[in-house]
Amino acid sequence: MKRLIGVIGGRECSPEICNIAYQVGKLIAQNGFGLVCGGRSGVMEAAARGCAEHGGLTVGILTGEDKSEANAYIQVAIPTGLGIARNILVVRAAEGLIAIDGYYGTLSEIAFALQLQKPLVGIRTWNVEPEMPTAQSAAEAMEKLLQLMP
Repeated sequence: MKRLIGVIGGRECSPEICNIAYQVGKLIAQNGFGLVCGGRSGVMEAAARGCAEHGGLTVGILTGEDKSEANAYIQVAIPTGLGIARNILVVRAAEGLIAIDGYYGTLSEIAFALQLQKPLVGIRTWNVEPEMPTAQSAAEAMEKLLQLMP
């Protein structure tokens, strides 16, 4: 059974943040994990592209009811029809998470991860918990996350 790492972040991102997300996705695949995310644009798409282009499995848990909402790099699209309530499903499906940049949706996913005591590392994202590990690069985030995961 494939273990999944969640990547959470905004629907929009700068080229620099997109590159970081791509590198995170690449490292997820290279470390033998699959990726789970919200399946849409921005950080989610960049991470899914990095994972898919390096042989990894990509899963998108979508807000709407139509699989076609998923970005082109999602291999398994799960339409929920739940809107933003699907954020809890992304967190639940992941064994660990990397939060990259993001807005309020990312903040909610960080909160769910903290409440559920999921391993979590942030890159240039919300600083809501002093004990939440942060990283400056994809490689540092992956290294920290792997140390936290069982």
